[in-house]
Amino acid sequence: MSLCPSGLIAYSAIVLLCTSGIRASWEEWWTYDGISGPSFWGLINPQWNMCNKGRRQSPIDVVPDKLLFDPFLRPLHIDKHKVSGTLHNTGQSLVFRVDKDTKQHVNISGGPLAYKYQFEEIYIHYGTENTRGSEHYIQGYSFPGEIQIYGFNKELYHNMSEAQHKSQGIVGLSLMVQIGETPNPELRIITSTFNKVLFKGFSTPIRHLSVRALLPNTDHYITYEGSTTHPGCWESTVWIIINKPIYITKQELYQLRRLMQGSETTPKAPLGNNARPVQNLHHRTVRTNIDFKRNKNQNVCPTMYKDMYYRANRWSPDTGLLIR
Repeated sequence: MSLCPSGLIAYSAIVLLCTSGIRASWEEWWTYDGISGPSFWGLINPQWNMCNKGRRQSPIDVVPDKLLFDPFLRPLHIDKHKVSGTLHNTGQSLVFRVDKDTKQHVNISGGPLAYKYQFEEIYIHYGTENTRGSEHYIQGYSFPGEIQIYGFNKELYHNMSEAQHKSQGIVGLSLMVQIGETPNPELRIITSTFNKVLFKGFSTPIRHLSVRALLPNTDHYITYEGSTTHPGCWESTVWIIINKPIYITKQELYQLRRLMQGSETTPKAPLGNNARPVQNLHHRTVRTNIDFKRNKNQNVCPTMYKDMYYRANRWSPDTGLLIR
């Protein structure tokens, strides 16, 4: 593929690539800052024009006061069995991909989904500071990190590459990551390998990972129609934001922040701060299966209330949770 599309010659970096005759993959030539950052994704590659022109883009800032309770939303279902794959440092993100020869796939269904989706990838977004890192915000608050679990619609499409361009093609599960003393045990399977993916191009196998065990213990979620948060920003994603964070220790986060964007010889900058800015909602409806009114008015003991971790009242900076 040529790197000399019309209309881009004004960008000196791309001109340099074109005039030197270098050919490279579009998948590598984007970043989270500078002239190849999010504001320019739709200009770098014409096939990514939705990044600049789309009206159902992700991530978003979830405003709890604006959520619409939908009583018809079902519980989310994820298969119990485990999968193996490879963790990659791509230079932009830390990405886990399921082995292609996996015979027993993990299916994601229920919730707002009308089809079965096959788990395929995990993206890890995080900040170099504790005050930012997640792509989705809650009431203007950014968590230190966010884990995104992607699957493709296996009933209508053959693979992720086909599904990402098509309606209802992709599901994205969003897990907010908070700092805590008791980390998610399944997450430790991933965090224990961080020292093996320090630089771009490094990868390491991960065996027997349970996607279901990664999720926190709650049935509550928030959902909306959006896009992938990396190029080409395809508006084919049903997002499900789980209404409770998972936890990572300070030591694990320190190891994560040691990862670099570049190679071992040219490490460049840290891999962190790999979050796309929040996008305009453009009048989209954001639904939830949390019935705030019912939980507020029901006459039961306080200990029987469900924990509403993303309530639109006061924010606790110590715990990172919205409190009543």
